[in-house]
Amino acid sequence: MIKKRPRRSRRERIFVVANRQIRAAEVRVLDENGKIIGVMPTRDAINKAWDQNKDLILINEGQEPPIAKIIEIAKYKYQLKQKKAEGRKKAKAQEIKEIRLKPFMSDNDFGSRLKKIAGFLTKGDKVRLTLQFRGRQITKQEFGHDLFNRAFEATSEIAEVELEPKMVGRKLVAQLMPKKK
Repeated sequence: MIKKRPRRSRRERIFVVANRQIRAAEVRVLDENGKIIGVMPTRDAINKAWDQNKDLILINEGQEPPIAKIIEIAKYKYQLKQKKAEGRKKAKAQEIKEIRLKPFMSDNDFGSRLKKIAGFLTKGDKVRLTLQFRGRQITKQEFGHDLFNRAFEATSEIAEVELEPKMVGRKLVAQLMPKKK
């Protein structure tokens, strides 16, 4: 019988340098609220933290002297986790919107699709243009290329072509991305 390995949790572990792991001789000490207490020897800073039933955590070793904070380890890790989650919320995932065209479409239909394309691009989304050839339409591929060129010219002020038109099976595909401001 084969034994299965126990699953490890998918939680990210946060490692911090704290208390006696700090190797610097002197540290600039901050209190729990971020107010500067001053520069002192590491041993004195650790004793001061332990007097308050807290830990001395190294925040920035790149500074001279390194910056350490008097705070509980669990609370500090929680704050780091919250900051990371907040950063993920603010990062906007750029969506790809798809607009389907036909090789033989009226000017009004094409105009309405152009308005949709412009709307998506101004919101900051990428737009994939797909044109499906059906039946014998595949013999008139130049109509599809002409349609894409018209779309590129109409949106040239707000978009640039990310993927040039190419055939994928019976579809002609291209992609537009918004211009950087």
